[in-house]
Amino acid sequence: MIVQISAIICTHNRAKYLHKAIQSLVEQTLNRELYEILVIDNRSSDNTKQVVTEEFAHVGNLRYLYEPILGLSQARNTGWQQAKGEYVAYLDDDAIAYPPWLENILTAFKTITPQPGCVGGKIEPIWEDQKPDWLPPQFLPYLTIIDWSDVPIILDSNQYIGGANMAFPKFLLAAVGGFDINLGRRGRNLMSNEELLMRDLLKERDYAIYYDPAICVRHHIDPSRLTKDWFIQRHYWQGVSDAVTLIRRQSLNVRQRISLGMTKLNKLLKSPKKFAYLVLPTPNVNRLWLKCDTWKQLGYIWGLLSEQ
Repeated sequence: MIVQISAIICTHNRAKYLHKAIQSLVEQTLNRELYEILVIDNRSSDNTKQVVTEEFAHVGNLRYLYEPILGLSQARNTGWQQAKGEYVAYLDDDAIAYPPWLENILTAFKTITPQPGCVGGKIEPIWEDQKPDWLPPQFLPYLTIIDWSDVPIILDSNQYIGGANMAFPKFLLAAVGGFDINLGRRGRNLMSNEELLMRDLLKERDYAIYYDPAICVRHHIDPSRLTKDWFIQRHYWQGVSDAVTLIRRQSLNVRQRISLGMTKLNKLLKSPKKFAYLVLPTPNVNRLWLKCDTWKQLGYIWGLLSEQ
């Protein structure tokens, strides 16, 4: 049989989660001859290679590839470029796919007319620690928790597919040049928006983004992400990501970026109260939101003014 879909896990120093992610792909309901599993080791320094090549040595449709250039987008591009399947599906290294995940993805691509440019679905949390009482609903998307609908829908411009659970026709990724390597996680930084930029590139070509809650995965929420400091840091990097995304979308030159960045900075300087939020404690959700928003603005300004 010909491989129809490639399930890709990009991983960096997450060996403790990786076993469960791979096992969930081994246990798919789809005929194993119709799919392959690609693990892209993005310069890991833990025992990632041993997990793949030794613990799963018996899995015939599993391949291990090493990507030395650090960056999630870089690893994802290596994945689709090396994939044998007509379609590629991305699963995070700390996620667990439900058994019919790949089968449901293939069904969507083969039955929805016109064929969507991207298919994805629900992402359920696996709380490794108790969910904090202070955690507001508007922060949940930063933890890659997605639940847009109980029925399949075409997503609008305010909705998106989560990177932990997304699939594409391989030819489309090639047509748009893959994921922007200036966006997405790189080591310890929390850059994002590579999926949003991909969504926009596909929509420019009149491809819809299809969401089906039956295409479902579960995603580990590490306790380190359940702190106020983590959300503050995450908002800062979201600001940087938004600025870099704007630069890519509008092809801003250095002069335009500096002009826009200085305008944003001057506006922020006229609001001393906002700067106070950077150092004041966060006794309630409203204060935390204001602090995160100010850090996000600073990240946006830095993203515009720093060299890209």
